[in-house]
Amino acid sequence: MASEKEKAQQVAAVRPPAADQPTIFDKIVSKKIPATILFEDSTALAFKDISPQAPVHFLVIPKKKTGLTGLSQATESHEQLLGHLLVVASKVAKQEKLQEGYRVVINDGKNGCQSVFHVHLHVLGGKQLGWPPC
Repeated sequence: MASEKEKAQQVAAVRPPAADQPTIFDKIVSKKIPATILFEDSTALAFKDISPQAPVHFLVIPKKKTGLTGLSQATESHEQLLGHLLVVASKVAKQEKLQEGYRVVINDGKNGCQSVFHVHLHVLGGKQLGWPPC
């Protein structure tokens, strides 16, 4: 059973940083942290997840957060960007030979198990995935 101190640390670990604080994804975009890049254009970046949960597991992120730390922060001004991220996910899934199917997941907030507060899509495939996912 976790102590009160451990519980507080767990909550603090998933508390979103200030919107202007760089995340690990910002550091990947700026090439300060290496990643296996699968796709890049002026708006989006797709790269392999460092802790894959399926044989194929990559992330698709916007290169600029534009206030979009999580999906719950989305406004109509993000509509084109979010659509572009889904199109990139589809392109990279084809490139990664996921023609049998794949899953796209967006975790949002503490209860959604979001750990990096920079909106991102997980694309998982390469095996039969179960349902429900948890």
